Amino acid sequence: MRLMVEFTTEPFELDGFPDHARAARRAVDEAGLAVSVGPFGTSAEGEAEQALAAVTRLLRDTLDAGATRISVQVSVLGDGRPGPAEGDAP
Repeated sequence: MRLMVEFTTEPFELDGFPDHARAARRAVDEAGLAVSVGPFGTSAEGEAEQALAAVTRLLRDTLDAGATRISVQVSVLGDGRPGPAEGDAP
């Protein structure tokens, strides 16, 4: 199963890239996830085991680096699960 992890860390800094943001990016980079940086957060995707390990590290490392808030959303991509059984209500 593939997962997408979207995250932001706070506090925001307008004049630079804070240590906690660097720690978060390092956690997903070193896990081998495909990373995309957007204006409101960063997303990373990969296999479930890689992504979940990266989230654990991201939480620990960003808190250690001074984050005061971390928002994380995890979504299943192309989960490969069977759909509803025939005749089931949607």
